[in-house]
Amino acid sequence: MPSSLLPTHVAIIMDGNGRWAQARGLERSHGHRAGAKNVHTIVSACARLGISYLTLYAFSTENWNRPKAEIGVLFSLLTDFLGRELAELERQNIRLATIGAIEDLPFAQRQALAHAIAKTKHNTAMTLTLALNYGGRSELVRAVRAIVDAGIPSASINEDVLAAHLDTAGYPDPDCVIRTSGEMRLSNYLLFQSAYSELIFSPVFWPDFGEAELKAALDEYAHRKRRFGKIEEPAG
Repeated sequence: MPSSLLPTHVAIIMDGNGRWAQARGLERSHGHRAGAKNVHTIVSACARLGISYLTLYAFSTENWNRPKAEIGVLFSLLTDFLGRELAELERQNIRLATIGAIEDLPFAQRQALAHAIAKTKHNTAMTLTLALNYGGRSELVRAVRAIVDAGIPSASINEDVLAAHLDTAGYPDPDCVIRTSGEMRLSNYLLFQSAYSELIFSPVFWPDFGEAELKAALDEYAHRKRRFGKIEEPAG
């Protein structure tokens, strides 16, 4: 695919780990482990393709409502992923970043994240962002509070000011948002940023969403016409 047809920023809702496991008669934790392993596949594929920004919905604000044992597995997998993949991120020149209320994560995960972010901060090939303890609505609330705390007059507040106070300040908006597992909703993900994103829904559960499925989604994106609300003028 020509690089001109590739999105600059891809955001993915990694959905279906639990159902993947249940379909195989396994506990949900097996699905989360398989899903964590698949992150390596997709990150490497995006880096090879030349995607500049990849943002993965790893743990939402709503995920705190899951059983404590499952939450523990998810955080353990995050630590394992950072320890296992840090050398590979450096080898591929990938910068790691996060969005979300990271300060509310357990200490061990915060420490592991801080270490990986510091080690990769000068990498330039791609920015891999993990959305952790993230929700689009809570992000907007935090942004509004920051604007108020900064004393910015209401008459001066516009979309650019709001965007500058979001977790994703400095990022381009996602060109496409991909959701796996067949569900067709954003689930509180990048609500402001995705206003004009192309939404692509795959029926494949996240652990099975490999490079072929990624390329199929990007091919679908390449054939979309993005008009951003404008009327397309007839040729000639």
